[in-house]
Amino acid sequence: MSEEIKPVEVETTVPADVEPVAAAEESVNLADKTLQELSELFQKLTESVDRMKRSKEAEAIKSAFYKRLSREKADAGEEAVVDEPGEDTPLDEATVPLQSGPVSPFAAIEQGFKSLYMEYKRARAEYNRELDAQREDNLQKKLAVIEDLKALIAEQEDMKDAFPKFREIQDRWRAIGPVPQQRFRDVNDTYQLHVEKFYDLVQINRELRDLDFRKNLEAKTQFCEQAEALGSDEDVVTAFKELQKLHEQWKDLGPVAKEFRDSIWERFRAATAVVNKRYQAHFETLKEQQVENLQKKVALCEEVEAIAEMEITGSSQWNALSRKIEEIQVKWKAIGFATKKENQKVYDRFRAACDKFFGRKREALSEFKDSMNANMEKKLAIIEEAEKLSTSTEWKVTAERLVELQKQWKEIGSVPRKKSEQLWKRFRAACDKFFAERDAHGRSTGSEYAANLQAKRALIEEINAYVNADSAADSAAAAEFSRKWNEIGFVPFKEKEAVQAAYREAMSAKFPGWGSRVPRRGEGRGNSAPRGEKRPLTEKDRLAQQYNELQQEIQTYENNIGFFGLSKGAEALKAQMQEKIDAAKQRLADLMARIRSLEENQSNE
Repeated sequence: MSEEIKPVEVETTVPADVEPVAAAEESVNLADKTLQELSELFQKLTESVDRMKRSKEAEAIKSAFYKRLSREKADAGEEAVVDEPGEDTPLDEATVPLQSGPVSPFAAIEQGFKSLYMEYKRARAEYNRELDAQREDNLQKKLAVIEDLKALIAEQEDMKDAFPKFREIQDRWRAIGPVPQQRFRDVNDTYQLHVEKFYDLVQINRELRDLDFRKNLEAKTQFCEQAEALGSDEDVVTAFKELQKLHEQWKDLGPVAKEFRDSIWERFRAATAVVNKRYQAHFETLKEQQVENLQKKVALCEEVEAIAEMEITGSSQWNALSRKIEEIQVKWKAIGFATKKENQKVYDRFRAACDKFFGRKREALSEFKDSMNANMEKKLAIIEEAEKLSTSTEWKVTAERLVELQKQWKEIGSVPRKKSEQLWKRFRAACDKFFAERDAHGRSTGSEYAANLQAKRALIEEINAYVNADSAADSAAAAEFSRKWNEIGFVPFKEKEAVQAAYREAMSAKFPGWGSRVPRRGEGRGNSAPRGEKRPLTEKDRLAQQYNELQQEIQTYENNIGFFGLSKGAEALKAQMQEKIDAAKQRLADLMARIRSLEENQSNE
């Protein structure tokens, strides 16, 4: 019984719905590259030693280039149509079709890439022709070897002469390279058939035959051991490829003794089955992992799509969400390849969601920039008004207007960062100039005192015109009149007592018992006197007047400290102002204690 040398049926290709890991990484990496990077990558490939064996990689780069070109043309507002060369593109075509109208900025790089690709395609076509010719030549050589083997078997020579010739025929066979794929099995089976005929039908010297069998058995035993070792190799893909090499070498070896032929073959086939099973399991696991990866990528798509649809109100939120999407992109890159059918689709979906978000961000930042420019115009208008007012001597009116401008300044939104400090310093300088002049000339001038006198007289007339209602309404009205009175500044000294007496008389007439209360913030100063009586201020009146003036001073300080908070480097000024506020509040507490002490003494009397 001759040894049957039959190849084990092994799946030698990756299942159609599973993409090898390398191809997966390549797909993602190529999609992220620019047109220039893809051109340089293709140029580098064409210069490599193994370029003719990297046709799939060349096609992948070409596909990525034209996808990127189409997308960038669309983004630039051009017609997203590209002249991508294919299998049916003539080899002498290497130019980009002429375009009507302005020349596209993409024409040069498209022309360069297409020239590179067509040159590579021509070189590969020549390489394939040479390879096919070489394989055809190898086929003829192997057919000639078979004919020589047939002749050797037919001659029935003495084995001392025939066996060396047989060895020479075997050496010639092994030295010949590959043949066309469609003829491989037929030619190899024919050769093996005649090899077995040589051993089985020709009466060779038993000693030489047994020696040859032993050598073949030793070699095939080593193949079995190597195949068994591959069964525990962690790199399943590499182990499978090595197993294919062992099968090719097994086919080239002659037979072993009949009693070992079945056992050695069963051992080799068993080892092969282990490797094959692990190889298939590897791709099943890979397929499951790719399905899981697809689910993870879909989840990330949904997350980015939700962010892209959010209502976003400010630059800080835009920046925070940008960082969030960048984190998601890092997660995306860490996930492996998805299924071949869905990988490009899910990548395009993810890319579209990211592009939508960052497109909205660019538009929002453009609008924000316009808003900041508008704010800058508003602040410039405030600065110009403040600079005009900085030389005014109408102290009270101007001070009130500058305080109002300060409030408006706070309410205006952001301005360009490069201009912010410059505008602030200019506005602050105008305000400081006025208040410095005002402080140098005292809190008021004679004309301001006269205006205050007119205001107080008008208030007295308003009090006299008041129509009394219920006690609650009268109490509220009295408090409001007192607040207005206290807000009016000083009057000329010679009119001070008269207008004060008129005020107390009007308040006492409209609100009996008003002058007997302890002064509170917003109420009148001191006790009332009998109607028509003009008396000098008592100690309690003087303390009450100081109390109300100090309250106004604290209110001014607090307003100023809020204004200083807008300035960079204003911590020292804020600290000084806070010290004044704390000291004034302490004096306020002391005044209240003295007023209450006077009231207690009066009640005891």
